[in-house]
Amino acid sequence: MDHVYRVTEIVGSSSNSVDEAIRHGIGRATQTLRNVDWFEVTEIRGSVQDDQLTYFQVGMKVGFRLEDG
Repeated sequence: MDHVYRVTEIVGSSSNSVDEAIRHGIGRATQTLRNVDWFEVTEIRGSVQDDQLTYFQVGMKVGFRLEDG
C-alpha cells in the first residue's frame, strides 16, 4: 500500500546522552502524533560548563503517516 507522510521537526534533550535525547523526543512526539513511522537526526548540539559536557540536544525530522479519507 502507498502512503503519504507529513514531516515535522522536533528537538529532544537529555542531560545524560544523545540516545536518551532521541528517545525523549520520539517518546513525546508519539504521545501527540499518530502513525509515527520514522525519524531522521538532523543536528546534535551540546552544552559545556566548567569544561564538562552537561546537556545534549538532538534535532530530528519525524515522519508520520497521514490517515486515509
